[in-house]
Amino acid sequence: MELVQKYSVNNFPVAIILNWYLSKEIAIPEIQRPFVWDSTKVRNLLDSLYQGYPIGYLIVWKNPSIKLKDGKSSEGKKILIDGQQRVMSLITSILGQEVVNKEYQKQKIIVSFNPITEKFEVLNSAIQKDVAWIHDISSIIKGESRLSKVITEYCKKNQSVNKDKIEDSLENLKKIMSRPIGLIELEHDLDIEVVTEIFIRINSEGVPLNQADFAMSKVASNETYNGTILRKCVDFFCHLTRAPEFFDSIKEGDKEFADTDLFQKISWLKDENEDLYEPGYSDLLRVAFTSEFNRGKLADLVSLLSGRNFETRSYEEKIVKESFEKLKEGILNFINETNFKRFIMIIKSAGFISSDMIRSTNALNFAYILYLKLRSQNYNPAEIEKYVRKWFVLSILTERYSSSPESQFDFDIRNISSRKFEEFLKEIENAQLSDAFWDSALIQSLKTPVSSSPYFNVFLAAQVKFNEKGFLSKDITVKDLISQRGDIHHIFPRDYLKSKGFKRSDYNQIANYSYTQSEINIKIGKKPPKEYLLDVFRQCEGSELKYGGITDKQILLENFRDNCVPDDTRNMEFEQFQDFLEKRRKLMAKKIKDYYNSL
Repeated sequence: MELVQKYSVNNFPVAIILNWYLSKEIAIPEIQRPFVWDSTKVRNLLDSLYQGYPIGYLIVWKNPSIKLKDGKSSEGKKILIDGQQRVMSLITSILGQEVVNKEYQKQKIIVSFNPITEKFEVLNSAIQKDVAWIHDISSIIKGESRLSKVITEYCKKNQSVNKDKIEDSLENLKKIMSRPIGLIELEHDLDIEVVTEIFIRINSEGVPLNQADFAMSKVASNETYNGTILRKCVDFFCHLTRAPEFFDSIKEGDKEFADTDLFQKISWLKDENEDLYEPGYSDLLRVAFTSEFNRGKLADLVSLLSGRNFETRSYEEKIVKESFEKLKEGILNFINETNFKRFIMIIKSAGFISSDMIRSTNALNFAYILYLKLRSQNYNPAEIEKYVRKWFVLSILTERYSSSPESQFDFDIRNISSRKFEEFLKEIENAQLSDAFWDSALIQSLKTPVSSSPYFNVFLAAQVKFNEKGFLSKDITVKDLISQRGDIHHIFPRDYLKSKGFKRSDYNQIANYSYTQSEINIKIGKKPPKEYLLDVFRQCEGSELKYGGITDKQILLENFRDNCVPDDTRNMEFEQFQDFLEKRRKLMAKKIKDYYNSL
């Protein structure tokens, strides 16, 4: 079978590329975020064009032509999926337009040129005072200034220069507009996987694009359904969750967006300092799409936003319109202050009070999808809280979204949208959280030296939910210690075990970890449990306080149980360390099981 080439490669002058931008024939969706090049890179780009050096390929992906209601066809735009920084550099330095930088402030980068040395520099105060420099190249390259007049004025200020040399330099400067740029145009019907592969092969040093990038490009390139505004809403919401202090910069820097209802709907973030869930645009799009379209693969969103009819394989305006309406609804549900805050409250009520405890963003994303979906299905609020908590913890314990997350999202949302959730949950629990999991698999999973282990984080969440005290603490809870970034203590001290020949993979077992007040941890030092715990028990018999404030034996034993420390640890030295680990893993697994059942 003959393979059909699905792309074309051509060279176009800089002038044509800029005209495409001005006529909106090419869409720049900013899928790589705002303009992030520093000014020296802009200078170097202009120098490369002046010298006739290649500046790399631009890659565009053509939107399909769609059928309009009257039966006519609307020609699709070219979407720039690689080369944004280069094109935006030309737009600001040659066209003189402002670009939005990574602080969401507008800026114009002015490039200066010295026709004597043929060097480029970014305009600064020193160059402004130097008559050897032409301060702004844009008017010359665009042809707005008569070259003969520029040369005459320059030579008046620099009387010792060779006029022919200056004329040659400025003629070459004007030729930048005719310098060729390679353009790879991809056909509209290419699968995302193929587009990604082409991108990677051509741009091996760049940041690989993902499916959310392509979805954002489709959103941003559609002006008919306010795609640019919708894209800004997604982008600004995600930025404000991380940096609410940029609210005023966005408000002043993008007055067009500031006048929209969407801006008002994200304005609540300016006073928000919660960092438990800081979604990126990929997370927001995934949650909005999956919850609203009942699909889990973002490639489908790209197709739907292009107007694809999956049955007829044609492209229709009706499908574009419906898809944008549904996506907007999903985005509005995501950014809704009540939804967002209640979801975070539910996650925190499960004991996950710090972003450091959550290593799976996909588990968090799908938990939010579940929250939005159950809410749309009119579940009782108390049931929603219970189900979201359980599903989130189940996802972490089983690492449900760690591999092939899109396929798993797709499977789960189709089940959730087509049957009673409680039935689906029970089915998954029976299959993946059986007695074999709790009594064997989980215990084995706790056999790891990785402190960021999801299983250890679930254990800590259980301690937070049960409001338990830190190891050997009378009043300070694990919640307090996590919130104030307390110490993770080795119950068998690390230096003690190192002195006995134990390796890092031994003494850093998570079954040897507990949250402990730093002052208690420091006093314990290198002492074995048999030594420092003996002093703690003596405290309970009236001796001086050495480690914390517990003076009651029953409270001490209760503290042991809360922290899953075997009672006989008080008699242990390094010879019993492995026995200690085995016993504590079983106790930790039992606590996690009790915790899950309490959710």
